[in-house]
Amino acid sequence: MRKIGALEAGGTKMVLAVYWEDGTEIERITIPTESPEETMPPMIGFFRRHQVDALGVGSFGPLELHPEAPNYGSITSTPKLKWKDYPLLKNLLDGRDIPAKIDTDVNAAALAEATMGAARGCGNTVYVTIGTGVGGGVYTDGKLLHGLVHPELGHMLLRPHPDDPNPRGVCPYHESCMEGLAAGPAIGARVGGDARDLPDDHPTFAIEAHYLAQMCVNLILTLSPEKIILGGGVLGRECLLPMVRKETLRLLGGYVQSTAITEHIDEYIVTPELYPVSGLVGSYLLGKQALEEAGE
Repeated sequence: MRKIGALEAGGTKMVLAVYWEDGTEIERITIPTESPEETMPPMIGFFRRHQVDALGVGSFGPLELHPEAPNYGSITSTPKLKWKDYPLLKNLLDGRDIPAKIDTDVNAAALAEATMGAARGCGNTVYVTIGTGVGGGVYTDGKLLHGLVHPELGHMLLRPHPDDPNPRGVCPYHESCMEGLAAGPAIGARVGGDARDLPDDHPTFAIEAHYLAQMCVNLILTLSPEKIILGGGVLGRECLLPMVRKETLRLLGGYVQSTAITEHIDEYIVTPELYPVSGLVGSYLLGKQALEEAGE
């Protein structure tokens, strides 16, 4: 049976695994994300040691995802400056001619949840992770959504909450965008400290739920997904998800008359089943797709 290498490339850590083709995990390791000069050699060595037959990568971005582009598989204009314009996929392959595929880490997570997790059986779903940043992956008609580049759901513009003491947000690029208003650093800036120490009834969580609900409403009205999956560290605050569901219904105002939303919102906006390895499993599935597309 053939081996598939999988990498979930994150800003703080790289999670690598090797799977048998049937999805059985053989080995998994984690490497801190330092500079490419420090981080790449052990990753290349790991996949070479296992002699993988295909490789799937889910990575932080932005990424060049057009296969015909000369820099396909490269990290492009990332704020992680040491990785800017870095040919990640090419260097991981290290001269090996094996099937390989790369996508954003959140698209990989969306693929995993649609195939094996909380959205299995759905042809259209959106996965959003809310942590240090906000990113979203879109799975539609059985495929991951690409376009001019790839979805950047974390930077959709929102209306600030009237009680938000920091309505501009903390994003260096945009005023009042999703990431700038709702990611972990935005919550910390709002309360002037670590929000993890606050009680559930602190006003900042009602503000956070309002922003997450605005995002859900925007996704419902633009993409009409069959399920919305919310993951990431911020959703570890268990009081948030019920508040988000309730606020989503309020903001929709009865406009979308689907019983999936009006009667079954608890089954419509959900948390990921595969967390915290959604992205890693999705990377394995990308590698498996690469094998299948190569006819091997």
